[in-house]
Amino acid sequence: MAQNSAGLQAAIAATRFGLGAKPGEIDAATPDPKAWLIAQIRPTGADQPQGQLPNSRDQLLALASYRQDRKEAKADGVVLPKAAKRAAAAQTAMADTPGMTAAAPPAMSPDAERQAAMLKTELKTVRDEAGDEFLARARLGAATDASFRERWALFWFNHFTVSAVKLESAVVTGPFEREAIRPRVFGRFEDLLVASSTHPAMLLYLDQARSAGPDSLGGRTRKLGLNENLAREIMELHTVGADAGYTQADVTEFARALTGWSVGGPKDAVRGFDGRYLYRAAIHEPGGREIMGRNYGDSGEAQARAVLHDLAADPRTAKRISRKLAIHFVADDPPQALVDRLSNAWMKSGGQLDVVARALVEAPEAWDPDARKFKTPYELVVSGYRACGVQPTKMQHLAILTALGQKPFSPPSPKGWSDEAADWATSDGVIKRLEWAKGFSAVVGPLVDPVATAKSSLGARLSDRTATAVARAESRPEALALLLMSPEFQRR
Repeated sequence: MAQNSAGLQAAIAATRFGLGAKPGEIDAATPDPKAWLIAQIRPTGADQPQGQLPNSRDQLLALASYRQDRKEAKADGVVLPKAAKRAAAAQTAMADTPGMTAAAPPAMSPDAERQAAMLKTELKTVRDEAGDEFLARARLGAATDASFRERWALFWFNHFTVSAVKLESAVVTGPFEREAIRPRVFGRFEDLLVASSTHPAMLLYLDQARSAGPDSLGGRTRKLGLNENLAREIMELHTVGADAGYTQADVTEFARALTGWSVGGPKDAVRGFDGRYLYRAAIHEPGGREIMGRNYGDSGEAQARAVLHDLAADPRTAKRISRKLAIHFVADDPPQALVDRLSNAWMKSGGQLDVVARALVEAPEAWDPDARKFKTPYELVVSGYRACGVQPTKMQHLAILTALGQKPFSPPSPKGWSDEAADWATSDGVIKRLEWAKGFSAVVGPLVDPVATAKSSLGARLSDRTATAVARAESRPEALALLLMSPEFQRR
């Protein structure tokens, strides 16, 4: 089959631009693969995961309620779960030591036991909401008819990373994606930047909520300090990049401009700001700023917004993120011509992301028949569900992602998950992928026709070698596992 055939282009559209082909999807894209992708770009943004999912405000209020109940329980002498666990471990150690006798655990009254159980249930409820978020998102990825739109949204969520590495950010990571990212992924980059920077999840994850100017009223009276995390990550990761030539002084001045950007607590409920973004003038560092050669007057909350405006419009931001998009969609070492196309589209449109998305689809470099991208664990698992036309039904079905190195909602740093093969195509990683493929195929394999699944999920990308191996397998589960572990399924 000719490399530039519509069949091959349709397979590339579904597997490289999208999240893997569902049954019948490559056929649907075949008449005009580019038009099929462009039709998925829409001003209203990406689709939202379905279900009764709480907003960030409700999650933060529930967490605040839990912490208040925990504080009161501790004051009442209730042995909290972590303390009980530590005490049990200490007693076990004493019992195993010659000459030592373990002390009997302190008895709790029935009321105290009920209170401890209530706290445990309360915390579990808050945490389970995060699991429900991830499951709903994975189900969307497995079922959507617009997987290019979904991949585009996932790119921006990873670009503006918020990680569930601590409880207060864990409970709002999913809402952050739904509230700040998804509605704006085809709008202006500046709007996406501002929305992510002012969302409670980002402010809490990067410790911005309590950052105070040393010379502000709150900084002097409450002894709060300046935190540079958000300023540094906006400059280094979200916009111009570490090689843009800014200095530590620029970071510090930007951090001072950001002071006051915070999250409302229970005491702010009367003003309607509890659990929401709140500008606290009392902790904003007064004075003008000079950042990357530009001067910003003493304008309070608007000072940092002016900095964000200039960072969003900076050509270095366009070039850096255009390269990052090219890496994500096409190759770890992308063609410079592709990066230039995306950067030019970005600058000419004023950072309109729908225009950039269309430029990506129309770029000839993005349609190279060689599959150069190695799927991340999440991409692999979701594409497996899509290939078989099924969805995960409970969070346990996605627990394998932790073993594969991509724990749900938990990238190890603000850099987000890696997009490069070297970080995923390790010997240990491949062995664990094989374990997943076997387990998944044991459950799903009997329900599908592996030969038909191979053809519908890979189309013209299916090699004769893989097709033969699948057809000759001794069982359906074995055949499906061979397909999932084939080079063309592992790459996109």
